[in-house]
Amino acid sequence: MEVVLLGTGSADGWPNPFCDCRSCRWASAAGEIRAQTAALVDDTVLIDCGPEVPRAAVRCGRTLAGVRHILFTHADFDHLGPAALLMRHWAGRSEPLQVLGPPAVVTQCRDWVGPDDPIEVREVAPGDVVALSTGHTVRVLAAAHTDALGGAAVLYDVSRCDTRILWATDTGPLPAATHSAIAGAGFDAVFLEQTFGTYTGHGTAHHDLPAFRRTVTQLRESGAVHQHTDIVAVHLSHHNPPGVELAQALAVSGARAGRDGEVIRIGGVPWSSRSVVLGGVRSGKSAYAESLLTDEPRVTYLATGGARPGDREWVERIQRHRARRPKHWHTIETVDVAVELRTADAPVLLDCLGTWLTARMDRHEIWDGGPLDAVHADIDELVAAWQQCGVPAVAVSNEVGSGVVPDTASGRLFRDLLGVLNMRIAAVSDHTVLMVAGVPVQLPQTGVSP
Repeated sequence: MEVVLLGTGSADGWPNPFCDCRSCRWASAAGEIRAQTAALVDDTVLIDCGPEVPRAAVRCGRTLAGVRHILFTHADFDHLGPAALLMRHWAGRSEPLQVLGPPAVVTQCRDWVGPDDPIEVREVAPGDVVALSTGHTVRVLAAAHTDALGGAAVLYDVSRCDTRILWATDTGPLPAATHSAIAGAGFDAVFLEQTFGTYTGHGTAHHDLPAFRRTVTQLRESGAVHQHTDIVAVHLSHHNPPGVELAQALAVSGARAGRDGEVIRIGGVPWSSRSVVLGGVRSGKSAYAESLLTDEPRVTYLATGGARPGDREWVERIQRHRARRPKHWHTIETVDVAVELRTADAPVLLDCLGTWLTARMDRHEIWDGGPLDAVHADIDELVAAWQQCGVPAVAVSNEVGSGVVPDTASGRLFRDLLGVLNMRIAAVSDHTVLMVAGVPVQLPQTGVSP
């Protein structure tokens, strides 16, 4: 299953365009602009469609032409923009479209459906199970959210094949009936609203950070969430603290903040646009990193190790790696990784950061007293390119923090620099995995960079 986050903000977005608080100033300066929350699933199922969503899809490089079902959670203005149905009519779409939602949604949408439009508007309620034409199964759940604007809200449990997600916005702490209905679900991903951040006096049916933590704890205790569930906070507002502070607060729950335009591919171990896999020697890190991309039709493999003439063991190691990779993967042997990341048009596997760092230190003759500033500049460039990479990317690196202290100055310098590089890459990645004896351990994201 693929989920594209078309928006991750609250009704007024983040930053609020009329606000100059610390949080809004940070978001503007950092370019973290969040529009009204919505998601596109497998290019065929749209979850919520507020007035900003059709244009957000275009900005994300997606078309809504293939959408066959729209799941509306409720009728608040940021979740329901029925004019989208008129836009579809103007485009001359003749394929059937099913619109699902609670009563207030149905009432508003019917006024926007033309007499000849192939659109079915269907009312749903908690407890309903709907089989979609796209192969998805939707279970409707109760939300803790009712207001004068949008009426009662519902949540959606969406599954397809062996993947399953929970879409939970807008809602306060989940009703007991909902916890009961999803106990043991073992969701691959949970998209849980977290509107009010550190502001706990809002008195509304939404989550703030303390309530979010309590809900996630309940989901873990019931088995709805497991160790590898990707817990993504959405419907974020300027009541939340700026970037690193929010990342640290969410990490307590093993969660992270979603980003507008983020593409999340769900199946097996969750990962989204940028993942880093750390581990010691023979921990299984390369094989695991490769497994994350085995379903991709095209992959660019950035091999940073290079050739070592006369080193038979190294040659055999490289041959084993090549034999394990799918034949259709394209391998590029280079240490100019930043250029490849910025121009990549297919998912990238970078293996590994340790050999890349060694090559850069060689190039700048660091072992003979060369300028360290040059290596730090290379690290800055790599981190920036990693952030700018427009395709899913996985990096492999050696975890150097658990070994013995090297007995040479050059060894200690390499260890320190690789530790810094690992921390900086992890801080701007969506997922960090530590391999221990072949077992992947998902680490919480903190967004903290040295």
